[in-house]
This record gives sequence, structure tokens and C-alpha cells, in this order.
Amino acid sequence: MTSQGHIPKTAPRKRSRSRSLGGLRARLLFSFVLVAALSALGTGALTFQQARTGVLQQSQDTVVNQFRQSVDAAVLELPSAPGQEELDSLVARLAGEHRTQQWNVLATYGDLRAASSGLASVDGLTSELRASVETRPVAVFQRVRTGNHSSLVVGLPVTYAGDGYTARTLSGLTLYLIVPQKSEQAYVDALVTAVERATLPALGLAALLALLLARGVLRPVRALSKATRRMADGHFDVRLRVEGTDELADLARAFNDTAAALEESVTELRRMEAGARRFAADISHELRTPLAAMTAVTDVLAEETPGLVGDTADAVHLITEETLRLARLVDDLMEISRFDAHAAELNLDDLDLAESLRRTLAIRGWPDDVLTDLPDGIRARVDPRRLDVVVANLVGNALRHGGQPVTLTLRRAPDEPGVLIEVSDHGPGIPESALPHLFERFYKAGPARSRSESSGLGLAITAENVHLHGGHIHAANRPGGGAVFTVELPLRPHGKDEPT
Repeated sequence: MTSQGHIPKTAPRKRSRSRSLGGLRARLLFSFVLVAALSALGTGALTFQQARTGVLQQSQDTVVNQFRQSVDAAVLELPSAPGQEELDSLVARLAGEHRTQQWNVLATYGDLRAASSGLASVDGLTSELRASVETRPVAVFQRVRTGNHSSLVVGLPVTYAGDGYTARTLSGLTLYLIVPQKSEQAYVDALVTAVERATLPALGLAALLALLLARGVLRPVRALSKATRRMADGHFDVRLRVEGTDELADLARAFNDTAAALEESVTELRRMEAGARRFAADISHELRTPLAAMTAVTDVLAEETPGLVGDTADAVHLITEETLRLARLVDDLMEISRFDAHAAELNLDDLDLAESLRRTLAIRGWPDDVLTDLPDGIRARVDPRRLDVVVANLVGNALRHGGQPVTLTLRRAPDEPGVLIEVSDHGPGIPESALPHLFERFYKAGPARSRSESSGLGLAITAENVHLHGGHIHAANRPGGGAVFTVELPLRPHGKDEPT
């Protein structure tokens, strides 16, 4: 029999509220809003950049041309080597002609400086601008931002015209103009406000479209999710309603076909599994009567073995051992059948675990073969018979297949209310490839164990008994060599009916 047990129903899943935050609706809404935001911001940024560049370029060209024309008209009345008085007059004239535009003018000639009100010195200008104005016969400009205000700075050298094709030469007189760009800044701020006002409606419209689209898309998706959860709970007859001819309708049809095929397969598997269980239980039950008779006969033959010699004695010894082995196998099969049929029950009792474990070793004559660390006073509600089976199987397995000394340890669990029972040996250990399969039915690790008298069901029955108590069991290899089996049992099994 290869069946490992019934097909379990999955426990209901709890859907947390945080899960919906990462659902398809949230992702659709986020995607639409993100695309709308990027589109609006990209379009607004491009429009803003072009408009800003155009405004500043126009303002810059106008100011530079006005400054050049004003300077050309004013320097005609200056001598070739102006003094401080001429520089002051020039600066005052240029600033006064454009008072409404808030021009601040600075003139330099050699060591002489003249500045209009509002511009105290030339130190506020960048060294790059001054160097360019003083060495090149062309107008130079740059935008300077101070805090929240921006200004246009223009540097203009005064030059003399050469004869014929001779290039213009610097006169040494340089003029600087600083004009605050308040109107341009106001226009740019208005552009930013317009972009912001256009972005918010776009985001709202994108969110509305995302919600409408998500409602239409998520309705069949939610139905599919609900149907899959019902299938996970064991309801294989669930089907989806197919509407339309789109991809979601194709998905619903594929789900219905899959559910129908799965329902048919699961029904057949359950039928075969139930038949296999009944067969194992029936054949085990039917074998008990002839096995009882055979055991009685082998007991009689075993008493006559000392008087037998040769092949007859060997045959009697062999038939006696195989009959006992077959009887143990039938008992194990009957026990497994009770687990498969959910007929195994706990008969709980409040025990001193150390005393119970010592009794298990004493009944089987193992006290001298097993080292123990069993502190008194650790009590728990367990089934005495099933605890005896668990400890006997683990200790017997260590004595047969491990190496001395074998140790049985009892202690309290460090993390939660419970106890730990540990059986370890100092043998060769368990192959790493066999560790995941140790508690499977009829599994024997290695060829030596496959020829042993074990039925291959001992560890499987041990695991079933531990799980029936609500505990856990696992196997591992000791760092210094040998195997260790650890059983974790709660002090009181949860959800188990307890006898009065």
C-alpha cells in the first residue's frame, strides 16, 4: 500500500487588510495616476521650459539693445579720458533715463568707479564677467539669482572704431547694468501655477478612469479568486460563469475545464485511496486470527527447539522469527489504518513524564543500555500508551541502528509551554539524503536496514502519535557523529477531548 493518508482540506485563509493595499486595484490606480502625473508633468515641464526660455530671451535682448543704444548716445559727450565727475554724470544719466525699469549702473575707468544708487561696488559681479568685459570688445550678460529674486547683469565695454578693416579697440571704459527681472519672474511663477492647476485635474481624471477600469477587470478576477479558495477548501464542484469572448472569458472557461478535470481526478483518487485503506484494514484484520494460531504453533515449536538438530532446528528458528515479524507488521498496519480512518483518539492523563519514560525503559529491559537525563517534576497531559510507543520506537531504533551510548533526555521547551524529549546515539548517523524521508511509510535508510526485521512503519507511527498530541518531531545528525531525534510536545494538547 503506497497511500500516505487522506486528502486534507486546507484551513481557511485569513485575508488581511494590508494585502488589499498591494492588490490589482491598487496597482491599476497607481499605474494610471503615475502615467497621468508623468504625462502632465512632462508636458507642463516642456511647456514651461519653452515659455520661460522665450520670455527670458526676449527680455534679455530688449535690455541689451536698450543699454547699448543708451551707452552709445551718452559716451559721445565724454572725453577720451573721463574723470570721476564725468563717470558720475554718465551713471546718473543712464539710471535716470530708465528709472521705471529700475536700472542700476556701474562705470569703471582705470581706478575710477561710479555707481548709481542701489549698487555700491563692483564686487557683486562675478570675476568671469568682469574678465570677459575687460578683455573682449563685445557685450556680455548673465542671469544672477539671489534668494528668491533674479537679475540680469550686462557688461558692455566702450570701444573705438578702427580705420578700414581694423578691429575695434577697447577704450578702458566699461559699464555694467543690473536689472531686476520682477515681471519676468512673475510670469514664470504664473506658468508654474498653471501647470500645477492642470496637473491636479489630470490626476483626478486618471484615478477615476483607473477605478472604473479596475471595477470591470476585477469583478471576474474576484470571482476567480473566490472559486480557487473554495477549491482549496475541497469544493471541487465550483464553476465560474462565462461572459463575453475576451481574455477573461477564456480564463473562466479554462478554469472550469481544469476544475472539472481536477474534480474527476480527485474523486477517482479518493475512491482508490478509500479502497486501499479498506483493503489494508480488512486484510490486516483477517490475518490476525491465522497469525494468532501460527504464533501459538511457533511457540510450541520453539519449546522443542533444544531437542532438534541440523536443518530442522534452523527451519523452526526461522519460521518463529518470521511469524513474529509478520505479527508486528500486521499490528503496525492496523495502527496505520486507524490513523488513516481518523479513528485514533487520545486518552489523556496527567503524568510525571520522567516516571513514564523510566517505566518504558524498564518494561523492555533497557535501563542498563540507555543513559538518561530525566528530571522529576515535569508533568503534562499525554496519552500514556502512545507516549510509550513513541519513546520505545525511538530508543529501540537507536539501539538497533546507532552506536552506544544511547541517551534519553527530557527537558522543558525554551520558547513556549511544552517539553522536549530527545533520543541520541553515537553511531554513524543518518545519510543526508535520507533525512527528509525518515518518517515516510515503509522507508528504510540504507540496504542494511531494508534487510532488518523492522516493518518500515515504526517512525511513521511515531510521527502520527506525536502529531496527534499536537507536537512535532524531527531528526538530525550530531556534529560529533550519531543521530538525534527530538520530540516536542505541548503540556496540554489544544482542541483535544479530555476524559474526566
